[in-house]
Order: sequence, then C-alpha cells, then structure tokens
Amino acid sequence: MATLESHAASSLSATKLPLRHSGLVRVTHWITALCFFALLISGIEIVISHPRFYWGETGSVMTKPLFQLPIPSSRKLVPTGYNYVLPDQNGWSRALHFEAAWIAVLTGLLYVIYGFVSRHFRKDLLPSKTDFSWRALWTAFAKPLRFERPSAAEASSYNVLQRLTYLFVIFVLFPLVIWSGLAMSLGFASAFPWSVTLLGGQQSARTIHFFVTLALVLFLFVHVLMVILAGFWRRTGAMITGRNGARKENT
Repeated sequence: MATLESHAASSLSATKLPLRHSGLVRVTHWITALCFFALLISGIEIVISHPRFYWGETGSVMTKPLFQLPIPSSRKLVPTGYNYVLPDQNGWSRALHFEAAWIAVLTGLLYVIYGFVSRHFRKDLLPSKTDFSWRALWTAFAKPLRFERPSAAEASSYNVLQRLTYLFVIFVLFPLVIWSGLAMSLGFASAFPWSVTLLGGQQSARTIHFFVTLALVLFLFVHVLMVILAGFWRRTGAMITGRNGARKENT
C-alpha cells in the first residue's frame, strides 16, 4: 500500500512540474535543428564543388583566392592541387539547401515574433543586473571548463553566458547567415543591390557565409556539451515534453 501511495505521489508531482519550454519553442527548436543539419550537409556538398573563397564582387578559377580548403573539388575545372575529383552532388545539395533555408527562415521568424509577444526573450534570455556580478560570471566560466555538472537550480535556468550566447546566435549569427546567403542570389542582388554592397560583394558574402556557418557549428558543439553537463536526459526531455523530467542522470 505504501508503495502504491508513494508511486501515486510521485506521479502527481511529475504532472505538476513547472513548464520549462512552451509548445511553440519546442516545435521551432526541433524544426530548426533538422533544418540546420540539412543545411550543413548540403552546404558541405556545395563547398566541395568549389572549395575556393574570394573577396569582392567576382571570383573564378582564374582568380587568386583569398584562401582555399585543402580538399579536392567535385569539378575537374576547379584547381585544388589534387589529381582526382570527388563525386559531384551539386544538384540535390543546392535544392535541399534552398528548401531547408526557407523553412528555417520562416520557423525563425515565427519564433522571434513569439519571443517578443510572449516576452520570452525578456523573461528567459535577457540577463539581469545580478547576472553580471563577478561571482556569476566566474561561475559561468569556471564550471564548464572544469566539466562540473551544474546544480539542480542552475540546470533549471540559463546562466549569463548562455543567455548572451543565445541572444548573439538569435539576433546576430542567424540574421547574418540569412543575409549573406540571400546576397549570393542573383535575383536578390538585383532587387536589393545595396545589401550585397554592404557585405563587400557577392564573393565576400559567400566567404562571410562560410565563417558564420563555422561559428554556428562551434555553437552547436558547445550547446550539446552544455546539455550533457547539465543532464542530457533531463534537458532533452524538457525540450520534448516541455517539463523538467525527474529522471536521475548517471554520475
């Protein structure tokens, strides 16, 4: 009887767990994650077709590159210093990149509108004055460097570095990767030539797009590491169900 009562009590407490993430945040999170992986895979294939990067408005196989990746190309006409080429997957990769990009843009736009309307950014991501204290900053820096798992209270919210990083990704890196991607489109460049000029030209936009993508990949690795340190199953479960799970993490 006692076992049944304790089980019922734990079940009741589980149902009363506070909501960690709203439904829209969870849906947009996973759609964006899927789109990012699709964009990353297709983007790698696109880069392989011409692994040389330039600065300015024009760039071709006859132009000295700003830098080039030490990989063979998938096109024989692109000089890379290798005597062989990789399989050309440029067709499906460009189609997938285009489709995934627009899904990600529309999903991100929906998330940003929701974030302002629901005050999600202000309540969950905007740091407070106390977050910038030396103790809070040191804790945010030191614990990840020591691979120290945060406490239950710390794991239920974001520290100042996480808040600033998420805001930087949402309002700087994502807009910049979208802007630089659109600037490579001839149609977009014709309609809004000033947007390409501000980036230094279409080839500059491609180079910026590449480096911003590298920054997003770095963020992804750090983000996954932080999720693992905070408790992988708890954090992942919260992003699926919306609530912090009570499942114990392996130590």
